[in-house]
Amino acid sequence: MAEISFQKAYPPVQLWLPGLLLTALIASAAALLAQQPWLTGLGLGSLTLAIMLGIIIGNSVYSPLASHCDAGVGFAKQKLLRLGIILFGFRITLQQITDVGASGIVIDVLTLTSTFFITCLLGMRLLKLDRETVWLIGAGSSICGAAAVLATEPVVKAAPSKVAVAVATVVLFGTLAIFIYPLLWPLVHLRFPRSA
Repeated sequence: MAEISFQKAYPPVQLWLPGLLLTALIASAAALLAQQPWLTGLGLGSLTLAIMLGIIIGNSVYSPLASHCDAGVGFAKQKLLRLGIILFGFRITLQQITDVGASGIVIDVLTLTSTFFITCLLGMRLLKLDRETVWLIGAGSSICGAAAVLATEPVVKAAPSKVAVAVATVVLFGTLAIFIYPLLWPLVHLRFPRSA
């Protein structure tokens, strides 16, 4: 009896393999596409392209594959994505944090928290969205985009439809910002220090 429950709690790798292969294929395709000059010129990175490919596949050919791939895709989304974010964070050294300085850290904290709370306020009060969707959009807008939405999903325990809405919202407005921000640059007289 204990052996049966153990197998249910920890499904064999064979159950994960099809979904992991599918996510690896999407990630590899996105990485290759991101190296194409015409896509680079549009400001589309590998993460944005991977999300776009995932949306296209998920809404076209995924239905017949779902029974075979759901376990692996879920494992990649809930475990591997979080591990990737943690490992990415390790690339930030104490020296880099020190170089930013106390004022930079304070500005980052204020920017992150104000963006999150303004998103929640506008989403719930003005747009009358549900709490889970607003929290997911707030996390994606204030932290690091779609990856933050997917990393926040297990904490919020939101339905897949709400996660899809949040990811689509963050990706759409993030992509628009890629084109709009350069146009705003001369208007607000932004000045960046020249690299040595």
